[in-house]
Amino acid sequence: MRATRSRIITIATILLVIAGLAGALTAVLRATRDGGRDSGPRPGAGAQQVDLAREVADYTGRFGPGHGYRQPGRADRTAIAKGVGLLLDGHRTQAEQLLSQRDFTVRTVFDRVSERRYAEVADRTDAAVTPRGWGRVYVDLERPPRWSVQVPHPVADHGTEQLGVRVLRDSPGGVMVLAGAHRKAERGNSADMAHRRDTVFYAICAELVRRGVPGVQLHGMAASSAPGYDVVASTGAGSAGRADGRGLADALRTHGFHVCRAWVRNCPLEGQENVEGRAADAANVPFLHVEFAPGVRADGASADRAATAVGEVTRRWATAAVTT
Repeated sequence: MRATRSRIITIATILLVIAGLAGALTAVLRATRDGGRDSGPRPGAGAQQVDLAREVADYTGRFGPGHGYRQPGRADRTAIAKGVGLLLDGHRTQAEQLLSQRDFTVRTVFDRVSERRYAEVADRTDAAVTPRGWGRVYVDLERPPRWSVQVPHPVADHGTEQLGVRVLRDSPGGVMVLAGAHRKAERGNSADMAHRRDTVFYAICAELVRRGVPGVQLHGMAASSAPGYDVVASTGAGSAGRADGRGLADALRTHGFHVCRAWVRNCPLEGQENVEGRAADAANVPFLHVEFAPGVRADGASADRAATAVGEVTRRWATAAVTT
């Protein structure tokens, strides 16, 4: 009798231990599952959590004609482009040291929407100094740089800066080059980043071209510029991006946009004189020049569809090997 009772107690104890272990394991699995679902990727040490669209809106919100731009010297352009190049190569400390000499800062931001970390290379914006309008660069830190989206006329081409953010978020391995002033911030075309080579914007884009990185440049046209069309797609002065241009035009059409294809017919605003496109052509690097009507680049579903269409090209670039 006593032996039987001992065996029962022993068995009961073992069953209780097993039940406890099973409960603990279930709790761990549930926590792991729920944590992965709810928390998502972590920003990492030193990264400031931001909404990248809001960051860009706050930055470009001060742009306007007649103020906010100073012509950079050759030494400035060269040093800043070299600093960006060092960052692209993973030499962050050296990049920060060189860029700081030109009053540029580098910080890591974690975009809550895309859940990606970006390096932000930023011109000074201290209220105590006169704005220079030399712009910003955002570099995806999760993947090697494989493509760029360029925004030469923020605010002036209303909505292109936010369309650029949408495109950057859509595909990995992106670099966004954002102009730092309104295109009419200075007399003549001094602040027109698409038609001047003596700018920081051009120097950075040329550095990307030197590395074989393809690019898409976003512009805004008036509704009357290309009647009957929502988008004008072009490869600028070159033809290296012709296959990508066809892919983009097809994707835009699939998403409901009417596209004028500059390689098929004469279209307005083809970007033949675009200086970044000419640099890409000289190096045989794919370049797309895209003009969007106001209704396409406005906030909302149309802009999302346009960015998704551009993303069909940038995602291909993201997986392709870059030639240097």
